[in-house]
Amino acid sequence: MAPMAGVSDAAYRTMARAGGAGLAYTEMVSCAGLHYGGEKTWELVEPAETEPDIAVQLFGSKPELFREAAASVCERLGNRLALIDINMACPVPKVTKKGEGSALLDNPELAASLVQACIEGSGAQVPVTAKIRRGRRMGEEVAPEFARAMEAAGASAIAVHGRFANQLYHGEADWGCVSRVVKAVSVPVIGSGDVSSAQAGARMLAETGASAVMVARGSYGNPWIFRDAAALRLGESPAPHDAREKIAAFRCHVRLLSATGANLKRARSLAGWYLRGMPEAARLRGMAVTCLTLEDYLAVADEAERMLCDAE
Repeated sequence: MAPMAGVSDAAYRTMARAGGAGLAYTEMVSCAGLHYGGEKTWELVEPAETEPDIAVQLFGSKPELFREAAASVCERLGNRLALIDINMACPVPKVTKKGEGSALLDNPELAASLVQACIEGSGAQVPVTAKIRRGRRMGEEVAPEFARAMEAAGASAIAVHGRFANQLYHGEADWGCVSRVVKAVSVPVIGSGDVSSAQAGARMLAETGASAVMVARGSYGNPWIFRDAAALRLGESPAPHDAREKIAAFRCHVRLLSATGANLKRARSLAGWYLRGMPEAARLRGMAVTCLTLEDYLAVADEAERMLCDAE
């Protein structure tokens, strides 16, 4: 399960792991935030009791802060830390204008120093990986060469999203870029981009030679996508997930948000994702926008179930 700002909190990660994800990432975490922000930023890092382990994604541009952050994360999470990933892919201007995220694609020397700083800070206790994009600007693919530089710096794996940074999330991801990175490096490559279904996930693995697939928006309202993709890889046909199963998953997800102390406003998006395509879905979304408490959201689930019964 991919790192997603404002989405991949403990509840979301728990749902993904229950749905078959082999690994789940935190939201991207600021190294400067860990240095200056204290416990508020650490809330993004701490795994819930429901999580066996976690991948922590850091972002920034200063090697000394990465070194410090890696050491602190390793000490605090211990054996529940699966890996540290460095975000070199985020295309959002408020990130790139500071030389962070996908801006690092223009500065491979600095990017390499961040990998090395993380390895030093962690004492080489956990793998350090990098998430990159095809390139910074349309028509200027740098991913294969950049990935080689990150491997030379010590990165244990490379995740590559098949869009240029200035595409944001528009257009189509080029899976051919994933294949070219696979051929360029000897470390595992994780493919990312347009994995909108279990079928797409299985196809990306088959077509690109990637070692794993990173699922982001394809998991919206579909925590089963991971297990279903694995089943397809084995030649099996996963059972469809009907409306009642989606309503039950929405209930579970909202309860997890509450149990982990998350802001329940996040459940407004969840309602749109899980209840999409159901009878009077627009009205249900309208109800969710006014919800404030756990009980309010559970009432939306009850109403969805009632309308489903009426429709049948």
